Amino acid sequence: MRISLNWLRELVEIKLSHTELAETLTMAGFEVEDIEDRSTWADGVVVGRVLERQPHPNADKLSVCTVDIGAAETLNIVCGAANVRADIYVPVATTGTYLPNIDLKIKPAKLRGVPSQGMICSLKELGLPTDVDGIHIFPEENMTLGSDVRPLLGLDDVILDVTATANRADALSMVGIAREVAALTTAKLSIPAPGEISISQNTGALSLKIADTQACPAYIGTVIDNVKIAPSPEWLQQRLRAAGVRPINNVVDITNYVLLEWGQPLHAFDKDRLKSVGGSENLSIGVRFANSGETLKTLDGQTRNLSTQNLLITANNTPVALAGVMGGEETEVHDGTQSLVLEAALFDSVAIRRSSRSVGLRSEASGRYERGVNRAELEVACRRALSLMTELAGGVIVHQEIADTRPDPSTWSRSISLRLDRVNELLGPVISGDTGELAAQDVERILTALGCQLTTTGEKVWNVTVPPYRYRDLEREIDLIEEIARLYGYDNFCDTLPDKAEAGYLPVEQELTRKLRATLRAEGLTELMQYSLVKPGDSRQIVLSNPLFTEYSALRTDLISGLIDAFQYNLEQGNGSLNGFEIGRIFWQEEEGLLEKDAIAGIMGGDRTLGKWSKGGKEQPMTWFEAKGILENVFQQLGIQVEYQPDCRDARLHPGRTASLWIRGNSLGIFGQLHPQIRRDKGLPESVYLFQLDLNVLLDAIDQDEILVPAFKAYSTYPASDRDIAFFAPVKVSVAELEKAINKAGKGLLESVELFDEYRGENVPQGRRSLAFRLVYRASDRTLTDTEVEPVHNKVREALVEKFGVNLRS
Repeated sequence: MRISLNWLRELVEIKLSHTELAETLTMAGFEVEDIEDRSTWADGVVVGRVLERQPHPNADKLSVCTVDIGAAETLNIVCGAANVRADIYVPVATTGTYLPNIDLKIKPAKLRGVPSQGMICSLKELGLPTDVDGIHIFPEENMTLGSDVRPLLGLDDVILDVTATANRADALSMVGIAREVAALTTAKLSIPAPGEISISQNTGALSLKIADTQACPAYIGTVIDNVKIAPSPEWLQQRLRAAGVRPINNVVDITNYVLLEWGQPLHAFDKDRLKSVGGSENLSIGVRFANSGETLKTLDGQTRNLSTQNLLITANNTPVALAGVMGGEETEVHDGTQSLVLEAALFDSVAIRRSSRSVGLRSEASGRYERGVNRAELEVACRRALSLMTELAGGVIVHQEIADTRPDPSTWSRSISLRLDRVNELLGPVISGDTGELAAQDVERILTALGCQLTTTGEKVWNVTVPPYRYRDLEREIDLIEEIARLYGYDNFCDTLPDKAEAGYLPVEQELTRKLRATLRAEGLTELMQYSLVKPGDSRQIVLSNPLFTEYSALRTDLISGLIDAFQYNLEQGNGSLNGFEIGRIFWQEEEGLLEKDAIAGIMGGDRTLGKWSKGGKEQPMTWFEAKGILENVFQQLGIQVEYQPDCRDARLHPGRTASLWIRGNSLGIFGQLHPQIRRDKGLPESVYLFQLDLNVLLDAIDQDEILVPAFKAYSTYPASDRDIAFFAPVKVSVAELEKAINKAGKGLLESVELFDEYRGENVPQGRRSLAFRLVYRASDRTLTDTEVEPVHNKVREALVEKFGVNLRS
């Protein structure tokens, strides 16, 4: 908001220079983005009188003027303006004057052979907006020649461009800024108090019909007759220009002036046009939401297609304005207006925000309603506008209607308990002062300056009553503490760090999760992140009651479905096979209620090798053992042992190539190949493998002292003794079961077991397969002899025969 210091000085005593005031406001949270010192715009421009005007002898469009500026000699000035004439008072830029807005320094010159000793100025050349095409002519008579023009044009002013935070709706007005300056500088306020208005005759020519009192809790409609539309007085126009508002006429300018002064939007309707639009002499002003398909032509000339989100002002139920946003063109005030209906209303901030956004239109009024207009000063702003209407437009107030559903005025303020100990605890020590902390008198002084009323309720405890104009942003004790810090000055608090600072650390769970991620990435898997919302369809799903889209209306029950879709999408986009993993939360419902847990899942497929030239350009599909090896490498890096058992419960996975994973008797998850039917339906490669693990079970298994802090075991310096064992084993017996039995039988000397051959076919009995293992025996303190190894190796052979009925081949 643009703040005129000349205007501000009428509301509050200003003891600081404009640069000091800008610094004070910025440090208090009101950033001053720009300082516009207008006194430099016309330094050296004085009042002059054109004594004589003669046509230029060598140019048709130029005039030669004799100008008196109160000096010993008159000036000869060549002027190109069409409206220059004799016996007028004008602004004259004397020789040596610099006009920064047009980057021109006035020097003696000859124009078409005629000397010129200055320049008669237009308002544009002095930096002021104007609709006049030509020089500025002062309307006053008998002006003092040679006097400075800046006080006459409002150029003896400084404009501060102040930005208020979103929670400070009260600061979007001159009165609000004046209150803030008074609180910051302990200056005296001089806010004008508008007097009571008198209604000459209550004609009953207006009625109100508020359809939605929540969207419009208060509406004041006032009928004003005998209005004379004319330009506003110069002082009013200067203040509007300083604020960046273009003067239009006295009625519209008054509504804009009150908007800037009190922050209360107003709107003036032409009463006769309202009757014409409403189609009746009996005028009823209404407030309602628009019906779908209605339209309204606003003051900017645009025809707006309305929706049910638009709040309207109506005349006999016909739309005439977008409530709180912009008026309608059909009922605007014009030069022939004689009777007005002045609207002063409160609108709900949410309703105005939605209405403004739905039509893509923001205005000075909507910006204030969206933040929240002060409901306690609606009548004050209305009286201020009405008094100016009678004073500047000659209006006569003949009727006023009020619809008011606001809560009782006693609820317009709020009481908050404030503790001095809590203030000092949060804000910390101060730089100055004997005690090094805020004293009770400091708190009382600051809050009293803000308009609060303090009542002592205990030792160092107050009950603070917030003024109505700060009702929206002062709600809790912490808000009051923030105000204390802001007005005391953030730079007056110590900025030392705490004496004892500890280094930050991650919880064990997060450390382990990061390690897990790094291990999966090291295996060539890319981390994925997908929406938790999916299409509904599973009876175990948790369905949202108010989804944004039907496609995202249920919470996912697993991660596998999303990974399959992601694999398909990557293929369709030409990015090849997807090898990735995701860590996320899954949700489901059971009889006992709604449940959730963290899971980790992955998908693998396609050829992971590089260099197709070595295979004739053909891709080699990933085998089940390669995919399983990726998982086993991860488990090995994490230091855990996982057991695989056949499983066929998940219909999305191949029934003969799926295993459930177990760790220490706890179910960890599932791993398997994608079902061929699903693979064909989605056009995926020949072999795609998936896994999903319970993240909490996995982290609990890793969170063991022997894994987190592994103990060093010395390497044996003695050679190993290898033995191979081959046999026919039943197909239904897994290699994992065989390895477990071998390790148990050879415990003590057996160092490792490795399967190096499998054969099925000719010379192998039906229902069996040929397996060959290599067993490595080693001792840490000696070289083993055959007499030591053979008994243990025979024990292994016997255990396999006894437990699994294998047929030994060697």
